[in-house]
Parts: sequence; structure tokens; C-alpha cells
Amino acid sequence: MSSLSASREPLVSDLSAHSAPSATRRQVLARTGASVAGIAFAGAFSEIFAGSAAAATRGTAGYGPLVPDPDGLLDLPEGFRYRVLSREGEPMRSGGGPVPSNHDGMTALPGRHGTVHLVRNHENRHNGAVPVPAVEGLTYDPAASGGCTALTLDRQGRLVGERVAIAGTAVNCAGGHTPWHTWLTCEENEDKAGTNGYTKDHGFVFEVDPADPFRSGAVPLTAMGRFQHEAIAVDPRTGIVYETEDAFQKPFGLFYRFLPQKPLGGPGSLRAGGRLEAMRVPGVPDLSVVQEPGASFDGVEWVPVPDPLAEETPVRLQDFGPGGITHAQKLEGCYWGDRAVYFVSSFAVSAQGSAADHYGQVWKYEPHRHRLTLVVVFGPDSDLQLPGESPDNICLAPSGGLMVCEDGNGAQHVYGLTRHGEVYPMARNRINTGTAEEPEYGEFAGIAFSPDRRTMYVNVYSPGTTFAVTGPWC
Repeated sequence: MSSLSASREPLVSDLSAHSAPSATRRQVLARTGASVAGIAFAGAFSEIFAGSAAAATRGTAGYGPLVPDPDGLLDLPEGFRYRVLSREGEPMRSGGGPVPSNHDGMTALPGRHGTVHLVRNHENRHNGAVPVPAVEGLTYDPAASGGCTALTLDRQGRLVGERVAIAGTAVNCAGGHTPWHTWLTCEENEDKAGTNGYTKDHGFVFEVDPADPFRSGAVPLTAMGRFQHEAIAVDPRTGIVYETEDAFQKPFGLFYRFLPQKPLGGPGSLRAGGRLEAMRVPGVPDLSVVQEPGASFDGVEWVPVPDPLAEETPVRLQDFGPGGITHAQKLEGCYWGDRAVYFVSSFAVSAQGSAADHYGQVWKYEPHRHRLTLVVVFGPDSDLQLPGESPDNICLAPSGGLMVCEDGNGAQHVYGLTRHGEVYPMARNRINTGTAEEPEYGEFAGIAFSPDRRTMYVNVYSPGTTFAVTGPWC
């Protein structure tokens, strides 16, 4: 049972500044010889947010300093409130067992009559975490403890339902929503049957329908590849699905696209199969070597994956021909916007095999131009306080800017990024799972906004906690 004691009622905080992050991966980079003068964003933000009318009216100073939460859960700017929707270990609202552990990627989808469906990943391994309960018809591998839960919120934002949406999957990290309002959950695991006690192969994408989980079932979308999946984004015009691979040890992951046999075919259509391809940027075997925001590459190529099921060899190790293939360390967040797909490289460390060091990159691929552009680089350049390190889950904010979940060590924040490139703190996790002398805080994950853009939903990974944040969004 969770040790959290705060009620699920909204809380308004008092004005105060937040404290600085403690020791983090910056010190890892320091030991490898990289500069640690500080962390800052650099890049062509207007490129990302040019299509947002709201962004033109948004101020550049954020929402003000963070206010310490007297209940010790979530610091927010003045005027914002949070509600705890769900906590690890508590009974699920619709029955079926306790809320599982390790809250990770999440989406917010419109339901009937103004309701909202949250679909939440549980990145469970064989590590003693509270498992996703097995449910007949929704369980892929009984030996696996990951999966998704679906939360239903009424028009007032109150939790009215919570149940298993898929079970028996492994290390469900992130994913992405489809134009037909389902969720594609991704296994960041490529163990085969017989490994680590699993009875089936893992490393797949599964479709989850929050309105009717039994309609989607627990069917792996095998044509989308078997590898360490992280996140996906769907081009709403063509139905092409873009996929990231989170591999932090060499050989690093690839960036993929999946061309469905039935593009934009609605729920279940991805089961019809399609073609999986990997991105090749001619002359760039490792994206970390690109350090200048605005650097772009025309003539991006897409190479068929020889063996998407990785029967003998992991996909990232397969032979892609004389031109090779383009790798990157820690490919994570992925989203679609303004006729392009954006994806995140969370960090790169040369001591671990990357060509160069960085604290995070945001890349933009424009399909109609076959062009890849490095849009955002995370330091090191200036202020140690902002914007943190290791961007992970990322989404568009109501202002037209970005919200970025920090996934490093020490203090953990959600940071906002204005279209002018200015960074501001939006939330700080105050749930200390360590000691007063050596505090530890779980990462933020699964950031998403309600369909009406009035509520931000975000998870704390551990102890698993899902928050709804309301306030003067603009």
C-alpha cells in the first residue's frame, strides 16, 4: 500500500521559489571530460511553434516560481491546483486488484459525453513491483507483469473508473495515440520466450482501446518490429507510424517508420501488417555528432528492415547494406505536429560509445521534404539551474510551447519551454523516497493535456502517482 497520505482534494500553494537540483548526470559528463558550465536550451523554437496562434500571446516568463506544497507531493506555480487521481498500491476504482507500479507513458483521449480516458503504462520488470493484474482476454504472457491501466474521468475531472486495459506485457515504457483515439503501448524489452521466465517473445507494440479494452485484446503488432520500443507518433494525413528505439548501450537504437497495409483504417487495422523501415542519414552514422541547432540534412533515406522480428539478430545490429544505418543513444519521446514528426534523444555520453556528448536533442523530420533538422539542443552552455537534464516524455503545451519531463537524478521537474526558447519550471516532485540526508525523487513521465487543454495530466514514476493539474493555462 502506498505510504502517501495527502488527500485527493485539490490544493492551492503559496508563493515561493523552488530549490536547485542536486547532483545529476552532469557530474557523469564532467568525469568524461565534457564541459559542465551549465545547461540551457538552444535552437530554432519558432520552427516548432510557428503554427500556434496561442503561442503568439503567451508571455515569456512562465507562470512564476514554484510554491512549496505543504503536503509534500507536488510544487506548482501560484494559482495552480492538483488532484491525485491514482496511487500505486491503492485499490483500482473499478476493482480487479491494486493500482500497479511504475507509472510511465500516458495519453488523454476524448470519451463519450465529455469524459476523458487516460491510458497509463506500467513499466514493470521482474523487480518486485505491483504487477498489472492478469485478466482473461487481456493478458499476453502470464509471466510478464507490465501492461496498461485505463482511467475514466467525468466532465468535472473526477475519477469514475479505473481498470486493466492490457496485461502480461513487459517494460511498457511509452507509446503514442492514434487518430482513431486508441493508444499504442510499447515494450522496451526484447527478451525471447524462455528468457527471464517469459513464456512468449517480447519487444512489440500493442494497441489498447480504452473505451473497450476487450475489442483490442492483447495482440502484438508483429509487423511493427521486435526491439526495445520507446514511443510512436502517427502522421494523421498518411497513417505512417514513426517509432523510436531506446538503447542506451552500444549499438544504439534506430529511428523507424512503419507503412501500414491499411493506413488510417481505425481500431485493429494495424494488425493487417505493413513494411518496417529504418532511417539512414547519409554520412551521419551517429546523430550525437551533430551539435549545431538548425543543422539540417536533405535526402534522408528509409531502408527496409531485413528481419523485423529479429529472429536471429537484434534489428539495430542487422546488415542494412553498404550505406549502413544511423544510430542514436536513448531515443525516447516522439510526437507529431505541424506536418512533421519530432523525436528526442535523451542524452549521449561518449564514454558509453556515442560520438559526442549532449544533454538531450530534439529532432524534426519533415516527410514531404525528406529533411531532418536538429531543432533543440540541451546544453551545456549557461545556467546550471535550468532546464534540468535528460528530456524524456514531451508534449505540446496549451501556449504552443513544450512541456518536458525530466528523467535524471536528484530533483525532478516538469519544465516548460516557450516558443522564444525561454525555460520555466512548471512542477517539482516533492515525494522523497530516500532520506533527509540523501533525498531521492522519482522521474516525471506520461505528460499529456486533456482534449480541451484545460488540464495537464502527469505521472510520478515511483511511487506511482497520477496527477491532474488545473490552473490559468494560456
